[in-house]
Amino acid sequence: MDFGVTPKKQAELETRMAALSLREQDLEEKFIHSSGPGGQRVNKTASCVYLKHVPTGLEVKMQQERQQRLNRYYARKRMCELLEEKTLGAKSPAALKADKIRKQKQRRRRRSSSG
Repeated sequence: MDFGVTPKKQAELETRMAALSLREQDLEEKFIHSSGPGGQRVNKTASCVYLKHVPTGLEVKMQQERQQRLNRYYARKRMCELLEEKTLGAKSPAALKADKIRKQKQRRRRRSSSG
């Protein structure tokens, strides 16, 4: 499947999906008209991607880009993030990153208030 990204990014996505045991046959995919900026092109083409993971019931709607194939890539990437959050909880990469940012902000707040 071609998502219009570099082969490296595509390989990373495929290994991430395999690690989470996320298979293409478990995904239900629909294409719908996007909304928002983009003018006539957005109104004419179905570039928004709706993904549903049937076993878990998780749903993703992605209209980040004007190209359908890039939105398909981003939707699968977001689905992986949601599955990681569901299975790993506080140890998921997204949760660890949010925790790191929260600690940085606390550190900055302490520095600015004491100085």
